[in-house]
Amino acid sequence: MVGVYNHPEAAKICYLALYAMQHRGQESAGIASHDGKRLHLHKGQGLVSDVFAPADLETLPGSRAIGHVRYSTTGSSTVHNAQPLRANYRGGHIAVAHNGNLTNADELAKRLEASGAIFQSTTDSELLVHLLAQNRSEDFVEALRASLKQVRGAYSITMLRDSEMIVFKDPLGFRPLCMGKLRNGGYIVASESCALDIAGAQFLREIKPGEAVLFRGDDVDKFQLLQAQEQHFCVFELIYYSRPDSIAAGGSSIYKFRKRLGEEMAREHPVEADVVIAVPDSSNPAAAGYAAASGIPLETGLIRSHYVGRTFIQPTQDLRDFGAKMKYNPVREVLKDRRVVVVDDSIVRGTTAKKIVAMIRDSGAREVHFRVSAPPWKHPCFYGIDTPDDDDLLANQMSIEEMARWMGVDSLGFISLEGLMNAMPKTLGYCTTCFTGNYPEGRPRRNTKLMNADGVTTAQDHIAAGVWTPGE
Repeated sequence: MVGVYNHPEAAKICYLALYAMQHRGQESAGIASHDGKRLHLHKGQGLVSDVFAPADLETLPGSRAIGHVRYSTTGSSTVHNAQPLRANYRGGHIAVAHNGNLTNADELAKRLEASGAIFQSTTDSELLVHLLAQNRSEDFVEALRASLKQVRGAYSITMLRDSEMIVFKDPLGFRPLCMGKLRNGGYIVASESCALDIAGAQFLREIKPGEAVLFRGDDVDKFQLLQAQEQHFCVFELIYYSRPDSIAAGGSSIYKFRKRLGEEMAREHPVEADVVIAVPDSSNPAAAGYAAASGIPLETGLIRSHYVGRTFIQPTQDLRDFGAKMKYNPVREVLKDRRVVVVDDSIVRGTTAKKIVAMIRDSGAREVHFRVSAPPWKHPCFYGIDTPDDDDLLANQMSIEEMARWMGVDSLGFISLEGLMNAMPKTLGYCTTCFTGNYPEGRPRRNTKLMNADGVTTAQDHIAAGVWTPGE
């Protein structure tokens, strides 16, 4: 997500920023702007370039705007769930963009519906709007604070109101949110610093856990909205999800830390081989680190088509399988008759990795040694990354030896949790739940994506389907 304040072409800056963060979501895109009189909104399903034509940006006037690209973790993949969400209530007009996942959404939805709330989407982000609408306080910040005390889970949120823009982060600091200054003196906030770069903004800092920044008039007010708790920044942001040219919450480039992961893997899992290759593109820095530390030459053994989206974040397994087949092609001259080390950033379901190994074998490789710059992923994430249930996670169902046989590799090595932590910035506390199963707030129930024929699911639909059970 992105927010721009005090720039005459705020919506266009948002558009550029969303383009830079397209890797974070491909299902839908949207921008809301405010011109001092009205709140304007344009959103739709598809990539940023599909949703916005030049004429669409002209319908979004104003000096402040927020934007969002989405892949669904809660709620079905329909235009109803595209963000920003817009609402009118007694406090005025509001638009909301949310990165994360509320883990008590079922409980909140049941209670809100019982008190008269009518939902327009199936995304958990809408719950916060209803909590605000039902709060009686005339002070918006106090109403927001009281509302947030009722929610659990991960949220980095940008809100646009008639007179202000406010951004804030959950007390555990799960998901990233940084702040920068535009050349004209305005401000930009975004999920990643690469969005600041494309806007020509100066990176200032990461928003802290529980912190809020309120932009109103010419003032920028920073304050602690909720008391910060022990930080649980998502370590997978540094391993895979963020762009390597973005600045990590610790203050250095993502590229630097991913290269360290490769170096650590070379120490933990050495092997005699002829060539190191990456599964492009997110594994390139780790492969470079492995090659540098091992002394094995680094070459390009797989070519990635950039016209196929990230298979990890497609909404259904059928699309993931299709994407995996279309995404990579081997360079036979690099692989034939050679002992190959393949470096990847993670194995979740394992389907893509298995297909890649088969491609490399078919290209004539003598040996294939697979190295992974994340520990075995054994547990689902409920905090904003859409990972499968336990039964669909390969490392949850198999030992490393069994995984190696299933994938068809000569050896398989994962970085240890200790090695991972050694490579990470020491200025942060991390969420490693996907590897350890230690859920910071206790393991929640999984929010299932359901929709009716109109593409909208109410809490009653969920209750009837057994996803939300009254009394739980």
